[in-house]
Amino acid sequence: MTENIASKLKKLTQEYVSLWQEKSGLPPASQDLYGVPSTCITRTGDEIVYWLPQPFIGIHKLEKVEKAMGITIRPELHDYFSTQFAGDMQVRFRNINFSLIQIWSEEDFIRLQENIIGHLVTQKRLKLTPTLFIGTTDSEKDIISVCNVSGEVILETFGQKKKEVLAESLSIFLSELTPIFDE
Repeated sequence: MTENIASKLKKLTQEYVSLWQEKSGLPPASQDLYGVPSTCITRTGDEIVYWLPQPFIGIHKLEKVEKAMGITIRPELHDYFSTQFAGDMQVRFRNINFSLIQIWSEEDFIRLQENIIGHLVTQKRLKLTPTLFIGTTDSEKDIISVCNVSGEVILETFGQKKKEVLAESLSIFLSELTPIFDE
């Protein structure tokens, strides 16, 4: 499982980097990450940062989330969030364009875990099935998540029971993503 998720995520990232290099002659760029330290940074421009993926160097995965929430997180989610440091990537799944969440740095990994805990606390309070988000959409309420019970990738409306199954597994989902050049 570990190699499967890691290899699919690395392959997608390489496709994303290649697309950027083909279209712009440069690595992927982000204005949102300008001024935020990371080993991914290859160069900076006028309020923009260019990046390339780097190996995840942390020894911990999502154990702090598990401990805080008293749950076991699916192995593929541990693998997804501890494969690499990279900037978020614009991708398409069928007719849905969204930003695939990535870890930018060790500090970002800590922030992500805090956000996941907050998300899970809200779900627990509302008696919803626990999910971990992996993507954001243009809508402020709709997110791409992985169900921690079934392993399905879903489009869910935050804080509501409304959800649409997109793929039966994270592995299948990653295989079907197409990078988007969004300068």
